[in-house]
Amino acid sequence: MSFPVPSTCYVVLAAVVVVYAQRHSQDSHTQYAQLGKDVTLQCGSVDRDAFVTWTANNTDLDASHLNGSWLVLRHVDLSHSGLYSCYEGSSWHLKYRVNLRVGTPPKEPVLMCRSNNYPNGFYCSWHLPSPTYIPDTFNITVKHDSKEIVCEKDASPKNRCYIRYLHLFSTKKYKVTLTVTNALGRNSTTISFDEFAIVKPDPPENVVAKPIPNNPRRLLVTWQYPSTWPDPDSFPLKFFLRYRPLIIDYWQHVELSDGTSHVVTDAYAGKEYIIQVAAKDNEIGTWSDWSVAVHATPWTEEPKHLTTEAQGTETTTSSTSAFVVPATTKADETDRQANCGAAAISWVVVPVLVAFGIHFI
Repeated sequence: MSFPVPSTCYVVLAAVVVVYAQRHSQDSHTQYAQLGKDVTLQCGSVDRDAFVTWTANNTDLDASHLNGSWLVLRHVDLSHSGLYSCYEGSSWHLKYRVNLRVGTPPKEPVLMCRSNNYPNGFYCSWHLPSPTYIPDTFNITVKHDSKEIVCEKDASPKNRCYIRYLHLFSTKKYKVTLTVTNALGRNSTTISFDEFAIVKPDPPENVVAKPIPNNPRRLLVTWQYPSTWPDPDSFPLKFFLRYRPLIIDYWQHVELSDGTSHVVTDAYAGKEYIIQVAAKDNEIGTWSDWSVAVHATPWTEEPKHLTTEAQGTETTTSSTSAFVVPATTKADETDRQANCGAAAISWVVVPVLVAFGIHFI
């Protein structure tokens, strides 16, 4: 059964909808504030003396934060970031909405350039020493002999770009400048270098270490060139190998001018070893980072297993040698010997006594 709805209900409902729409339909602006500073938010074009109400993320703010119609926030921190709304009068008419973003100006960025695929080119990557908490924009310029070179930005990661060498074996330096900007400030850094100084291969790949049969102090270590090194024949690499047993913190090192294998000849028998390899161009650049560590233990002789016949002989021998004559056996034998001695004496004494008796008769 339906009941008629009074017209006053419709009026109240319509008013609620209008107020809700007013509170949420205003376009928001964005305002940035520096961490630790005071910030003032104005209620759009509303008069300074107008009666207003402010909310932060839909929560009413205390009137003690107001200076007329302005909202004043002291020593803002990251928790002050959010959506602020200003409503005029008791009707809560939305007049202004602002998205407050608290952050910091950028510090001097860290810039690094490296060639891991010489002679094709090099890449530059960068990062900030500390976060700013607001959007940052980076701009990089690369110059060689006063000529600007395009730096092709990677899709991922976004803080990296790639430069192709225009001239090999050039004596002219490269100059790279990185500028970072955000709503609160800007900063920059510049580095200069020649093409040889930044050559640094990636670590060797597929490092394997394994024992050598019948050699308790030897380990065979093999590896491959890094897959990013484009021309091993024209630009060969040399390698640096380090190894140590897990029980000792001291590394032993071997530098190898060519080849992709090495036999460790002074390993401790039966001890587990940790092994890593690094790479470097034969003539230019610096050493790569260490490869992923691998573990290996030198060959050890398997314990020999006894045959069934040998086991039987050993068991019989062990049983015989383990048999002990009981102590009571020796005691009985002593008693028998004593008895026999007594009997012999009696046979000698009796005839003597008989003869002595006859003499007196």
